[in-house]
Amino acid sequence: MLSDADQALISLLRDNARSTAELARRLGVSRTTVQSRIERLEQRGIIAGYGVRLSPDYERGLVRAHVLLTVTPKLADKVVRALQALAPVRTLHSVSGNFDMIVIVDAPSIRDLDTLLDEIGAMEGVERTSSSIILSTRIDR
Repeated sequence: MLSDADQALISLLRDNARSTAELARRLGVSRTTVQSRIERLEQRGIIAGYGVRLSPDYERGLVRAHVLLTVTPKLADKVVRALQALAPVRTLHSVSGNFDMIVIVDAPSIRDLDTLLDEIGAMEGVERTSSSIILSTRIDR
């Protein structure tokens, strides 16, 4: 169970992983207290890592797509490893239904997206793909 202080810290980190000094100021505690709480949350496995949030201006220039995959079951792990090695792959979901996986990718241009889709489709274990380019995002929580 997380304390109220830990939940407040996690909320601020999710919003924007600022410097420990800024977090301490916003929480009304010392920088050392913030650092020790973060270390404790990391050791407990509650904080598993950190990421980068890209600016909206940069992201507007990218072409984002959802790529639905049907894969050979025995080669699914191999497909996952191959997708993980591709920098444009942002998210990979295992799903139920007509497809086995949904891959969310970003590319700097339509041409780059086309090349990426060909590369994914040619992977050993990928039986079928279907892709949809995201035109706009209406809700992003």
